[in-house]
Amino acid sequence: MSELNLVLLGPPGAGKGTQAERLVSDFDLPYYATGDILRAAVRDGTELGNEAKKYMDEGELVPDELICKVIMERIDQPEAEDGFLLDGFPRNLEQADILEKALEQRGRKLTAVLLVDVSDDEVIRRISGRRVCVKNGHVYHVEFDPPKHEGVCDQDGSRLIQRDDDKPETIKKRLEVYHAQTTPLIDYYEQRGLLRRFDGSRSPSEVHDHIRATLATLRLEEQL
Repeated sequence: MSELNLVLLGPPGAGKGTQAERLVSDFDLPYYATGDILRAAVRDGTELGNEAKKYMDEGELVPDELICKVIMERIDQPEAEDGFLLDGFPRNLEQADILEKALEQRGRKLTAVLLVDVSDDEVIRRISGRRVCVKNGHVYHVEFDPPKHEGVCDQDGSRLIQRDDDKPETIKKRLEVYHAQTTPLIDYYEQRGLLRRFDGSRSPSEVHDHIRATLATLRLEEQL
């Protein structure tokens, strides 16, 4: 069976985490989220991790080349020889170019880039509706999963709050950054015939079924 080398794209609140969990389970793929990998490399004190830590300690962005090296260090492990799922990388055109060249050097390439697409209004609706209890962090949603009594946690009776990250003005800023970085990436992968779009406004199960069907079709086409 051929490799399944995937990149997951989508705005915050699109449900990428849910789809990632299901893809990892379906295809036994290692899941590489950029932030997690960088933190792990720093924690483990690897050579690249120590290099990244210098930038992070000074509050600077870790250079694209270094991020790619940290990612490729994981992709070179035996666990990723049949494929991988990348989330949060590439984040811009420069990273996409670096990734493409790094894979080419290894005789590998991406199978597909999966874009879980959701409108800005829907993202704001999903994220701004979240409420978290101050005591134990139980999560609710005012529309999709409300507590029995408004503003009160069902499980421990503590007050429910809206985190600063979940306020509409913060979400709008995050979306501005996402669009500035990701719109060029969408065009980049569309031109290479790698982009596959999925309607993230549908239920998680429908999105999952669509992704599975798409990947099955890609594999069939590869065998013909």
